[in-house]
Amino acid sequence: MNPLLGILLMSIGSLGAASFYVPIKRIRNWSWESYWIVQGIVSWLLAPWIFAYFTAPSGTLLDILTNSPVEAKWNAIIFGALWGIGGLTFGLSMRFLGVALGQSIALGFCAAFGTIIPPILNHENLFGTSAGILILVGVSICIAGIALIGYAGSLKDKGLTEEQKKEAIKDFALKKGLLIAMLAGIMSACFSLGIEKGDAIRLLAEKTYHVNPLYSTNPVLIFILLGGFFTNLLYCGYLNIKNRTYKDYFTVPRAIFFNNIFFCLLGGTLWFLHFFFLGMGKSMLPESM
Repeated sequence: MNPLLGILLMSIGSLGAASFYVPIKRIRNWSWESYWIVQGIVSWLLAPWIFAYFTAPSGTLLDILTNSPVEAKWNAIIFGALWGIGGLTFGLSMRFLGVALGQSIALGFCAAFGTIIPPILNHENLFGTSAGILILVGVSICIAGIALIGYAGSLKDKGLTEEQKKEAIKDFALKKGLLIAMLAGIMSACFSLGIEKGDAIRLLAEKTYHVNPLYSTNPVLIFILLGGFFTNLLYCGYLNIKNRTYKDYFTVPRAIFFNNIFFCLLGGTLWFLHFFFLGMGKSMLPESM
């Protein structure tokens, strides 16, 4: 166990989460639901398999996935589907608040709720240990920062006309965006629960197939992110049909189509790196953390 290295790896992952929306902003002439599900195919379907395949001993990945306990796989998928609501609302918060304000508030809620909800559900007494008290202090600081950013956002909102708001962010809606960002934070805690409930998969990968402990969470990510993909696919597919935006994929010029695919690939890869380094970081922390 190396807690400092674990924290460093998780910080690197946080950079991926904080920057993945930047290339997505370069996508042109596609609706939100169209590019969101395309980047999701990369970050939730393709990347988990690729990273798990290359970090497991040659030829063992399918055996790990096949021989893992069925209950652990279903738990990971179910909590992944619940986390998918968090991922979906995280993306919506960018839509309604913009990148700067949306990233700050949504990631703040994700950090706060993702930290505090799992130990509460596990009936841990955070007030009974020095580590628990430090966690609570950190979460309190995080919430205070969110409140400050939200207040700054409300001041900005009051100072702009409706035309200026639409010019800066097409679908800007402060109150809706704040509520969605809060929901994103709460549901994102299910990702940590998915890793916890899928721990039998990690143990099998390590003990039976000799996967490096740094990478042994990768097979678990395949199931968690599969559940998250289905949640997002249902909602984005619904919007594609309702808004007739399924035409986005066929009506843009070829140059714009490949531009959009490239930036979806880049954004989706950056977001998956968040999960990848998060899993590596958690493997370096003592269980009590």
